[in-house]
Amino acid sequence: MKILSVEQIRQLDQYTIQHEPIAPINLMERAAQTFVDWFTARFTTSYPVKLFCGLGNNGGDGLAIARILMQQGYTIEVNIVRYAPRESDDFMHNHRRLKLLTTLNYIEQPNNIPAIRHNEIVIDAIFGSGLDRPVDGIAKSVIETINRAPAKVVSVDIASGLYPDKPNGPDDVIIEPDYTVTFQLPKIGFLLPRNSRYVGQWHIIDIKLSKRFIDQTPTPYFYTTPEEARLLLRQRERFSHKGTFGHALLLVGSYGKIGAGVLAARACLRSGVGLLTVQAPRCGYAVLQTAVPEAMCRPDTHQYVLSGQSEIEGIPYEEFTAIGVGPGIGKAPETANMLRTLLSQYRNPLVIDADALNLLAENRDLMSLIPEHSILTPHPKEFERLTQKWENDYDKLEILCDFARRYRIVVVLKGAHTAIATPEGDIHFNSSGNPGLSTGGTGDVLTGILTALLAQGYDSVEAAVLGVYQHGLAGDLVGRQRGQIGMTATDVLDALRWS
Repeated sequence: MKILSVEQIRQLDQYTIQHEPIAPINLMERAAQTFVDWFTARFTTSYPVKLFCGLGNNGGDGLAIARILMQQGYTIEVNIVRYAPRESDDFMHNHRRLKLLTTLNYIEQPNNIPAIRHNEIVIDAIFGSGLDRPVDGIAKSVIETINRAPAKVVSVDIASGLYPDKPNGPDDVIIEPDYTVTFQLPKIGFLLPRNSRYVGQWHIIDIKLSKRFIDQTPTPYFYTTPEEARLLLRQRERFSHKGTFGHALLLVGSYGKIGAGVLAARACLRSGVGLLTVQAPRCGYAVLQTAVPEAMCRPDTHQYVLSGQSEIEGIPYEEFTAIGVGPGIGKAPETANMLRTLLSQYRNPLVIDADALNLLAENRDLMSLIPEHSILTPHPKEFERLTQKWENDYDKLEILCDFARRYRIVVVLKGAHTAIATPEGDIHFNSSGNPGLSTGGTGDVLTGILTALLAQGYDSVEAAVLGVYQHGLAGDLVGRQRGQIGMTATDVLDALRWS
């Protein structure tokens, strides 16, 4: 699913109007009816509704919503916020229709703002996605009143005051909704950490804007839906065998952190790799042989850390189909040398995580040795060590794109709506997952998943998009079954599903 800019969305509206064809007021009516369908599926007529409208097209949407809800038996109080001397044409059309049905409350001074009770639903249709300046005056007072109120708040298309594709100022006043119901496509602002309180739970409703225009419009931003993730998953042929699905190597563990290697190995096996070898310090040999009997174990010559030298003969790095490195390895000098040797010898894409990323940050000359299309999986602090501090979430996205392009790699910047940057400078945002994944070991599970997918022949972008989605989906399954608070990494890998 594409994520378009404000200007592209405006062009999409106009293209739909011209080529469907449909009158602008009828497109607004369709949007309002689709919003009402979403609303009535969740809130019964027992909830009184207070609706706050601005004077532009978002306010016009709100007036149409109010009229349709009244016709369906809801108790509606409509409040029009007069923050400017003029109204849009579509606002005025719906204003004339609604005035025939009910009395409207006009808010020009703070004493015109009604009290909001806990059993009411507030619908916010004050400002839409075209807002490009901080809210002030009477509109600011209304938003502050709504944010203090105990009622549930639903924003139409976007929370009033929130910019859809540029950063707000630290003192901007913005609606803090429980729900945002947006039209057709997500906005980039919904996916960024700082905006979380200004989005709530967001839902996309299809108002039948032109698919042709969307398909032909370029954008660097994409949102991975469940349907798109399923299309990436390859079905297995009847006569395939373990050699068909690759031989992966995991370089993992150090004294006290062998568990990270166990999690990565088990996740790799759960994700379809044909053969798996795990190299770990000697102290982890018995643990791995017991905990992961399906994997071959190649003990390092060093008792406590990875040096890259093995006690037993094995195939060289370059003969593995895919290699993952990082979980639990620490930052010992011997391990740094192992990473340098690996990067010098292996030319296929790697999966690089955890302390392997920190070793890269401390040994910047290694960056030029990373094979093209490798997958790096930093959390924000690890990414900052690799790059620089950022001013805001949009600056962070620019740094992310530049970093992926410069080194021709895939970067999985972990977090809510994990951002996957490609060597071409695109970013794919993930739609699965929940805060329960914020626990030790889940990153090791992801490393195992991505290594398995690379070993099976997925390209790096496919592996990253599919692997991150399936990892989050497993977390969602655990969250529904056991709750998010007590979720563990073992729960997540046991919940992996590939059908």
